[in-house]
Amino acid sequence: MKRSVLSRTAETIILLMVCVIVLFPIIWMFLTSLKSPKDAYSISLDFAPSLQNFVTIFSHPWNLGHALWNSTLVAGATVVIAIPAATLAAYSFSRFQMKGRKSLFFIVLSTQFVPAVVIVLPFFLMFRNLGLLDTRLALVIVNVAITTPFVIWMIKGFFDAIPLDSEEAAMMDGASRLRVILDVVLPMARPGIITAAIFSFILTWNEFLFALILTRRYATTLPVALTNFRTERGDLWELMSAAGVLITVPIFLLAMVIQKHFTRGMTAGAVK
Repeated sequence: MKRSVLSRTAETIILLMVCVIVLFPIIWMFLTSLKSPKDAYSISLDFAPSLQNFVTIFSHPWNLGHALWNSTLVAGATVVIAIPAATLAAYSFSRFQMKGRKSLFFIVLSTQFVPAVVIVLPFFLMFRNLGLLDTRLALVIVNVAITTPFVIWMIKGFFDAIPLDSEEAAMMDGASRLRVILDVVLPMARPGIITAAIFSFILTWNEFLFALILTRRYATTLPVALTNFRTERGDLWELMSAAGVLITVPIFLLAMVIQKHFTRGMTAGAVK
């Protein structure tokens, strides 16, 4: 009994330590975003909170609203394009016994092993020749190419967990393959598809390297816009923290809204 109490106490202490380590940078960023430029360089918690930093980052010369709009458009368009394409590809890999299926699936996954710095220059040269540098279209194309293989792998696991009996029964009743996919498979795989969409959105929202290399001014996204807060005065930590909160909050809100689907999606693919 005593050993059990000690074990639970130790687990609680470890969990609290992990929570502190994980949450401390986020909490400190939030506190810094409410500080004045003078207080931003102090570790004291005795300061007058203000939302002025959030007003400043949307004003001249920072104009972070444009970067926010770019990030939203690029992430949204990537999800809209990548999820349907990845869903169809994942269903094909899961259900059709085509020749070279395993090799083709490995080739798709192997694209995730290539470091981004290796392919960023070919993308840059290609978009320069096409006249697409510093455009949102270029970022959408890159992010779709990056996220689609990962999303295919995720959704395929959920399709593999769906029993074939339900599809065969519907086809025996006269339903076409497309009708089976729309009315049987997709509703059962919805948690997994939503989970994949979340990851696709997060990966695109946080993408930095390609946005840094392929954009200059017009199509700059939020992560790249953070670099503008390095000035001759040094790093403007209070403004950088306010922009960091702006980047972080949508992800937290999105996770809270679809938490039920997120949890079901993460566990459904592991059960068959």
